[in-house]
Amino acid sequence: MTCQQQHRYDPEFELLPHDQSQFNGRHKCAGCAYDKGYSLGLLKAPSVNIDFESLPNSQAGTVRHRSVQAAFAKGYLDGVLASY
Repeated sequence: MTCQQQHRYDPEFELLPHDQSQFNGRHKCAGCAYDKGYSLGLLKAPSVNIDFESLPNSQAGTVRHRSVQAAFAKGYLDGVLASY
């Protein structure tokens, strides 16, 4: 499946590091990774992980070749901060 969400063009994702490692979510949507992290952050989940296979692919916009780990971690942090 390929991500069709508008977050693919969010300029905030341009701040994430580039990553094309085949072992770290290559071609997966960093926007969707952010959203998953954010949801877990809102819950202040004590244990988190990223399931690369559950993320849709994306080669479009500002999420192209961006680190899904960094996106997930930023989403988690933003979610925790928003929970207060």
